[in-house]
Amino acid sequence: MKVSFKLICILILLVQTCSTCGRRIKCPFQYLYHFGDGVTDIGNSIRVFPWGPSNPAARYPYGTTYPGVPTGRWSDGLIDFDYSWLPHVIPFLSMNALNASKSYDGVIFSVARSPVLDTTFFRTKHVTIPSYAVSLQKQLSWFKTYLTSVCSTTQDCANRLRKSLILMGDIEGNDIGYPLAQGKSIAKVKSYVPFVIRAIIKATTELINMGATLIIIPGNSPIGCYPYILTALRTNDPTAYDDLGCLKNVNDLILSKNNDLQNAIKGLNRRFPNVNIIFGNFYNGVIDILREASTDSERSMALKACCGIGGKYNYNSERFCGSPGVPVCHNPEKYIFWDGLHFTQEAYDRIEYDLIQPALKTLNCTRRITSNFM
Repeated sequence: MKVSFKLICILILLVQTCSTCGRRIKCPFQYLYHFGDGVTDIGNSIRVFPWGPSNPAARYPYGTTYPGVPTGRWSDGLIDFDYSWLPHVIPFLSMNALNASKSYDGVIFSVARSPVLDTTFFRTKHVTIPSYAVSLQKQLSWFKTYLTSVCSTTQDCANRLRKSLILMGDIEGNDIGYPLAQGKSIAKVKSYVPFVIRAIIKATTELINMGATLIIIPGNSPIGCYPYILTALRTNDPTAYDDLGCLKNVNDLILSKNNDLQNAIKGLNRRFPNVNIIFGNFYNGVIDILREASTDSERSMALKACCGIGGKYNYNSERFCGSPGVPVCHNPEKYIFWDGLHFTQEAYDRIEYDLIQPALKTLNCTRRITSNFM
């Protein structure tokens, strides 16, 4: 993966000095709210008591690239949402009675490794999910609690939501990944997909009825390329893999689910013609960086975890990143995957560069001045 020094400067500038961002980009919304998992979790998972403080993201080597200490991000440094152009964005669980009513540009409700569906559903399917995981419906409940601190009436809340961008995911990869990694068949997991999509559409409909008018629903990324899935479902059959080394049947399931989700979004758009509901193609963004890596000297590292141990993909679920004796690569900027489930800062950098510019155009965001770094 090759990212220019100029681009890194731009993105770090956006994160560190966003007090000037308003002069560069103007968007038709004032606030941003995000539901999801580790792709956008900026510190909630380590605050889910009593389990959170012992999570890997709360200790070394997480955060080693930036800022040098763990921050609760499941990466060596920055993650997806850190490349936002909004200056004041916080994790929901960092709020307290003293700052709850303070006006923020955005609040993140995402919790790493969380699924859309709740614990009860997975228990009936004999699938285990982490004790700190927070379902989409629970995250939505947090959002409603948050609203009570910033708006006093239903109409007041509706007015705020009309000025907001809401992102629903990427989160449902976990609803598919957990059961697959625990031995469920592709056919069995495919039967879960309608429940997942109904839950996403239900939550989205609820937000629309509360006043939301601008919503992005990202599709799943290609988890058939992730080290944890490649390790759990490894096979000696060479025809099971595509030209990138990813599991074809897993990614076919993801593409089928993404297609079903897009059809459901079209239904929502017909039902709510005055609401802008956008499908975000996260899948293609990840495939693009994997394909780019496959053409250069980093090909051998494209599907390996930087922080991990064991096997072809440098991943062992029993010896996860951050566990005693688990090594960390010395060059995370050469890797796409950080711990086998999440990306490195460099990969997030690349994905966001590929996806942010099209998103800005879709959202009718415009540049007001040109930065000296652009």
